[in-house]
Amino acid sequence: IFTERDYARKIALMGRTSTNTLVRDVMTSSVLCVHSTQTSEQCMQLMTGKRLRHLPVVDDGKLLGMISIGDLVKDIISEQKFIIEQLEHYITGGGR
Repeated sequence: IFTERDYARKIALMGRTSTNTLVRDVMTSSVLCVHSTQTSEQCMQLMTGKRLRHLPVVDDGKLLGMISIGDLVKDIISEQKFIIEQLEHYITGGGR
């Protein structure tokens, strides 16, 4: 995978030029991936632990897409909002 971080660290900061640098020479070859069966929380733990902003989602060796830290934050906030609404509903007696 070749990211903007690879570009910044391995091309720009090292005084190389993008016109003379091959992607294979600066790309990240050991890519961490997640499977579509993993939870948002598992992905978030991996991303925060490894300081990643994006993760490829792969099943059976096929790339399904990319997930970003922003995607996960939105999902977790939505899930927490749902839980809060359910608790409020329970506390207030469920509209009785």
